Amino acid sequence: MQLNEIKDNHGARRKRTRVGRGIGSGLGKTSGRGVKGQGSRTGVAINGFEGGQMPLHMRLPKRGFKSLFRKEVQIVNLGRLQQAIDAKRLDAKNPLTPEILADAGLVRSGKIAVKLLAGGLLSTKISLTVATASPNAVSAVEKLGGSVTLTSSAA
Repeated sequence: MQLNEIKDNHGARRKRTRVGRGIGSGLGKTSGRGVKGQGSRTGVAINGFEGGQMPLHMRLPKRGFKSLFRKEVQIVNLGRLQQAIDAKRLDAKNPLTPEILADAGLVRSGKIAVKLLAGGLLSTKISLTVATASPNAVSAVEKLGGSVTLTSSAA
């Protein structure tokens, strides 16, 4: 095969349909747009518009609510903490703060409140500083001789 013999497969490229080129072309006169009205013109913007009738998305009932005053919280489970300690990403001897957890990749940011949950098993004594924690998580940490300090920015 030579470079000058290379060509596309049959039907790989298709010519653009040229509309408005006479009635013999099959797309002449109205160019496949029907007759008259907004849809036959350029710049049509009728998404959701139903000719003055109340649109469907406005007729349907709305559900749910998002509070303007909600607090964003990042969740850390005890099992994830233990995994990070086992992988040597966290030093259990030092107090663990949200900034240290963020550096270890357990939370997105050290500036957002962190909530401690009791998912998984913890087998290492740790000292934690978090915004809030579940009672089960606090008791699990304290059972091993560790401590959980709650900051005032609790969510």
